[in-house]
Amino acid sequence: RPQGSGLVVAECLAAWLARSMANHPDDRRLLGEYGERLATRYLQDCGLTILERNWRCPQGEIDVVARDIDCLVFCEVKTRRSVRFGDPVEAITPVKAARLRRLAVAWLRSHDAHAERIRIDVVGIVRPASGPAVLRHLVGVDG
Repeated sequence: RPQGSGLVVAECLAAWLARSMANHPDDRRLLGEYGERLATRYLQDCGLTILERNWRCPQGEIDVVARDIDCLVFCEVKTRRSVRFGDPVEAITPVKAARLRRLAVAWLRSHDAHAERIRIDVVGIVRPASGPAVLRHLVGVDG
């Protein structure tokens, strides 16, 4: 038996466990919650007032609703551990952007609210296993 082979097996097992846990629903949920907290802090630091988080209706969910002076901002937050499958903001397709606009209208109706302007933003966060998170904010996504 080669010297140190137990260490190699342990490293392989640790890598396998890490990959398995990356797909565990609780891990994904925690990663998403982390991303939404970070995005909320970032948006507040940019001067936006957070009105609501994780608003749900039968058509779906809006991660963050905020006010930016006279504009209501409906923000989708996407968090990933890496860019292996693309940047998180790339997950917002024209179809997803249209869905976000429909959800914004549903939010306005459910709150009997009116706004001079509305805007759809996307915050993408990459949170690697080590090192700082990287945040990218797209303002006014048209789809």
